Amino acid sequence: MKALLITSIIILFYTYIGYGMVMAIMARIKKKPEGKAQRDTGYPSVAMLIPAYNEEDVIEEKILNSMSLEYPEGNKYIYVITDGSNDRTAEIVKKYANVIHLHQDTRSGKVGAVNRAMDLIHADITVSTDANTQLNKHALIHLVKPFSDSKVVAVSGEKKIISDRVENASGAGEGLYWKYESALKRLDSEVNTMVGAAGELIAYRTCRFERIPENMIIEDFFMTMKFAEKGYKVAYEPKAYAMEKPSASVKDELKRKVRISAGAFQAIVLFRHLLNPRDFNLLSFQYLSHRVMRWTIAPVALITLFASNLVLANGSDLFMGLAFLQVAFYLMAGMGYFFKKFKIKVKVLHVPFYFCMMNYAVVMGFVRFMKGEQSVIWEKALRRA
Repeated sequence: MKALLITSIIILFYTYIGYGMVMAIMARIKKKPEGKAQRDTGYPSVAMLIPAYNEEDVIEEKILNSMSLEYPEGNKYIYVITDGSNDRTAEIVKKYANVIHLHQDTRSGKVGAVNRAMDLIHADITVSTDANTQLNKHALIHLVKPFSDSKVVAVSGEKKIISDRVENASGAGEGLYWKYESALKRLDSEVNTMVGAAGELIAYRTCRFERIPENMIIEDFFMTMKFAEKGYKVAYEPKAYAMEKPSASVKDELKRKVRISAGAFQAIVLFRHLLNPRDFNLLSFQYLSHRVMRWTIAPVALITLFASNLVLANGSDLFMGLAFLQVAFYLMAGMGYFFKKFKIKVKVLHVPFYFCMMNYAVVMGFVRFMKGEQSVIWEKALRRA
């Protein structure tokens, strides 16, 4: 039991803290000497691709935001694909003559829409961005700069959660999570390549795009991992960012996380060959540490840590103290969920609540994956207005 407890602690520490420390050290060692100027990329042609299924509430704001982005107009094209939408989304898009509108009545999910749109895009760079996000004014200019390196095939922007004074527990927790995740992505990019990217804002060389399997749940992860698998680099550019509101409620955020977790297990099976360090070296280490452990081993380690600690608590003050800390942590998470119902804001409860919710989503995602219940076509989670 002691061995199980110690092993669980080591796994959890490495997954959530240790890996970041290792990558920070590696990034510092690999840091390029200052003074080396980056080659000017100029302004390659850019196609903004915006999949929009029933987005009548946000699509006009998204189009206006896309049109306002700083970039030579002759080199910027805006594509909005509204396949399957049965609200006013397509009608709103048609009002803008300078927007290339793609629509068919059949809904095949985001993957089907992206594959269909990419057959028609011929710009040098495709920028995929969600309809419910707003980009900063110079996002496109910053996104194209890393492509000066011929090894860079894709560039991920940063995802930012817009918070306010009445932020709920799920929203605050989601914002903290993405700050943590953004720091890891930056380190991954500095050392080697990102292992997966957020679908809210990704730029990639159009000529390198490969059709995404129609059954893929997290298509953004698949696309960027295929690039990394072939030895290309997926870079991170925090100066380009997509801003969005947090999920409308914990229920909506949980629904989104369970779907992503189901897709994560699908990806683990698909990319299991990347776990062979003889063939993929540093990429294998990154993939195992940043993704696979968090999706598989870490949630199990939480359970084994708690169970083994309860067994050992009677025989030692040290183990009793550790058990007390664990119980207190989970009680705080429970209180966070309880306070959420009454819209009571207690910041100290946000982290334990969101942490537990995320790991619960992983377990539920695994169940859904094993049952084959997660479809690529799903009811999107609501975001706050």
